Amino acid sequence: MRKLRILLLVREGHVPPDTLEGVTEKELDAWKAEFDVCETLRCLGHEVIPLGVYDDLGPIRKALLEQAPDITFMLLEEFHGVAIYDFAIISYLELMQQAYTGCNPRGLLLSKDKALSKKILSYHRIPTPRFAVFPKGRIVHRPKRLTFPLFVKSVIEDASFGISQASIVQTDQQLAERVNFIHEKTGDDAIAEQYIEGRELYVGVIGNQRLQTFPAWEMDFGKMPDEMAKIATQHVKFNHKYQEKHGITTHAATDLDDAMQARIAKVCKRVYRALHMSGYARMDLRLSPSGEIYVIESNANPNIEYGEDFAESAETGGVNYEQLLQRILSLGLSYKPAWMAG
Repeated sequence: MRKLRILLLVREGHVPPDTLEGVTEKELDAWKAEFDVCETLRCLGHEVIPLGVYDDLGPIRKALLEQAPDITFMLLEEFHGVAIYDFAIISYLELMQQAYTGCNPRGLLLSKDKALSKKILSYHRIPTPRFAVFPKGRIVHRPKRLTFPLFVKSVIEDASFGISQASIVQTDQQLAERVNFIHEKTGDDAIAEQYIEGRELYVGVIGNQRLQTFPAWEMDFGKMPDEMAKIATQHVKFNHKYQEKHGITTHAATDLDDAMQARIAKVCKRVYRALHMSGYARMDLRLSPSGEIYVIESNANPNIEYGEDFAESAETGGVNYEQLLQRILSLGLSYKPAWMAG
């Protein structure tokens, strides 16, 4: 690939330093993905211009006009603190006729809204748990078809925000209490879906028209007590001491025969296309003891820091970190948005 000038969009305060000298592990956690991407792109010979953004489009416009980047690398996951506004940033880049990495605006909008995406998956007969949405300000009334146990979470928040062991509810009273908790904590509507017992799998998908899936990755809940639900809470995902205490790890999924791997790959590609996604994404699945595959969530532009699940899975599939970032750039440059049609 030719050497590119790349505008790297990150959250304000997450612009990585030029070196890790003197940086503590706690400080690094906040912007490790940004550092890994920035440092690797520079090592590949590209010119990288990091830009921190929070609630002002002005700096983006200025950088596009003055720096004239070949492509914008999208690591911004929100705008004005709102998780679903990342699609608006990509829409703005399209209006500015700027190439970008990752998912297109439509795919971001559809995949970020858990209720809307599940409705689309249901229409396409892609297996996903039954669910109901509980809007803010409404009385919590459970549809009869929705049976316990249920898993309650925000309709739009990601990174397990607001998810704990209390997210699994067994009674109507617990359901009402947890829905109200989500309303108050996140400010969003709540969604309750059937809790599926089984293995938690993560599958990376990359491509625009021609899609590739990476080997399935699995959340291993280690020595967590039997009475605790095996779900990816905030503690399970991000609390290092909690992970060490219970032996929680992620690794390549084992004991999946060729037929199951092919079924998983087919389901993930169907989700990707149904939600009009592009660039790269991660699908969160549950595999029941009887071998049924359920789509829990689709995540556009997932975490791609070095050593994390997506990058590790890609490497297991024969794509190292440098190749992964180059592939993401190539897909961004080759994607054809509406303004290029005709």
